[in-house]
Parts: sequence; structure tokens; C-alpha cells
Amino acid sequence: MRWLAWIWGVGGLSALLLNALWKLAPLSLEALQQDWSAVHWIFAVPWVLFMAYAEGYRGFQKGYSPRVVRRAVHLFDNPNPLHLALAPAFLMGLFHATRKRMIVAWCLVLGVTALVVIVGQLGQPWRGIVDLGVLVGLTWGLVAIWVFAVRALGGNPPEVDPMLPTPPGAPAAEASGSPG
Repeated sequence: MRWLAWIWGVGGLSALLLNALWKLAPLSLEALQQDWSAVHWIFAVPWVLFMAYAEGYRGFQKGYSPRVVRRAVHLFDNPNPLHLALAPAFLMGLFHATRKRMIVAWCLVLGVTALVVIVGQLGQPWRGIVDLGVLVGLTWGLVAIWVFAVRALGGNPPEVDPMLPTPPGAPAAEASGSPG
């Protein structure tokens, strides 16, 4: 059950991100095949660099990815049938998390959903340019999750707060464990 929790959690979340990448790639390629004006390039290059830094490095590598893997380690060490059944959502912090983490996680899900709808209204090449930046950031994030997961499997889990709810009177931080 412990390995199933790990595989379903990390694998399920990876599948969600891979699905997004699969959908974004053709739109980005379509945009790249069009003739771009200077305005398109002036927007695209900084946008892609910004998304690599803001979404990929700062958002995923420095925050989201290590927390996801730390929560996967917790699930591995503390298997629970409900958490196992909903492992990708558990890793995302959508439930069984601190109040702040759940608010941030749900706002992120709702915000991304709204942005997907809004960006879907843009014509090419603008939609593809926006999607190209997101593609770069999500790819960076997915790779970061996998790197942290491999390190955790080797006995070196990320040392971040998994933002689990704390029972009254219990210490706030969880002891480090690993699935390795």
C-alpha cells in the first residue's frame, strides 16, 4: 500500500501535468509556425523567460515541487485509505493540509482554470505565445518534481514543511522520513 500511495500520488500528479503539456504543445507549435512581427517577438522572449523563472524556478522548484514530494513521503510513511485514494489531490494540498495551504491550493486551481478559459479566447499567435511560456514553466516544474522524487527515493527527501494540519498541542513540523 505504501508504494501504491507513492506511485499513484507522484504518478497521478505527473499525469495531470503531462496532460496539460500534451495539450499546450500543439498550440505552441502552431504559433511558432506563423509569421511573427517584432511585437510578437518583443512579447514572447521576455514572457518565456519570465515564466521559466516565475513559474518554473520560483513557483515549482523552490516551492511546489519539494512540498509535493514531501507530502508524498508523508503519505508513504503514513498510509491512509482516503489519502491514498485521492493521492494526487493530497499531494497538491487540496485537503488534509494547513488552512493556508488549502486556500492557496484551491485558489491556484480556480485561478489556473479561469486563465485557461481566458487564454483560450485569444487568437494565434498570441495564444500560442502565452502557452509557450506556460509550457516552459510546467516542464520545469514536472522535471523538478521528478528530481525531488528520485532524491527522496534515495533517502534524501526535501526538507520543507509539508503543511499538514497539526493537532492541538502537537509540534508544527513533521520528522523527516523517506521512502527509500
